[in-house]
Amino acid sequence: MSSTPAGAQVVGRLAAVLRAVSTSMPQGITTTQAARKTSLARPTVHRLLTALVAEGFCDHDQESGVWMLGPELYLMGAVAAERYDISELAREHVAALADATGESAFLSARRGDETVCLVRQDGAFPVRSFVLYEGRRFPLGVASAGIAILAFLPEAEVEAYLKNSNLVPEYGAAHAAKALRAKVAETRTLGYSVNPGLIVEGSWGMGAAVFDASGQPAWALSLTGIESRFQAARRKELGRLLLHHAHELSTKLRTSPGVMIR
Repeated sequence: MSSTPAGAQVVGRLAAVLRAVSTSMPQGITTTQAARKTSLARPTVHRLLTALVAEGFCDHDQESGVWMLGPELYLMGAVAAERYDISELAREHVAALADATGESAFLSARRGDETVCLVRQDGAFPVRSFVLYEGRRFPLGVASAGIAILAFLPEAEVEAYLKNSNLVPEYGAAHAAKALRAKVAETRTLGYSVNPGLIVEGSWGMGAAVFDASGQPAWALSLTGIESRFQAARRKELGRLLLHHAHELSTKLRTSPGVMIR
């Protein structure tokens, strides 16, 4: 007999659909787009989305046909934030990075094998990168936050992830396992990650891991901007700032009871 609990498949599909809607915010997602993202049949996705609307977890715009996150998720999220969200603790560090560098600064959280952007603060420099924004998800090893977190996971966990992941079809050869191992080694040497336009040409990023009370990399602070602002001489200063604020935030988290994320 199967050891899978009854209804687990439905729950898994609902979770996949909700994640697809979440990554499309704030513009929303069509049924066809959600089906493509989840690899589920379109009628199945439509049925699940309709059920989620009935429970308040999603909204449906009848004119445009797009689906968006609903008010029930906001209410649940507000309650869960008391235990899991470090945004308020991190906001001053994100703002300080943006002010000091002029670049866009971010806080991202690890969620399983992904990172999710929680906070964005734009700096004074008028030309910006919009690769990363609140709610945007990337697999570990993709974007500077994901590279920084992956690099400081236990070696066995890094190898297991690289063995079971295939990022090349969506993100290109620079995200093959061999290339990511090299990025992990570089990040461990520097202390911070560098993303030299690997997602969008000309859009660079740097990130530093933030550690939870058990010493695990659970979040990351990062900066993004155009390539000309991330030349070698300046990267050292940006890296120093990232490491300083990541260390300060990690120290705060060790003395803040109840904050955790997995």
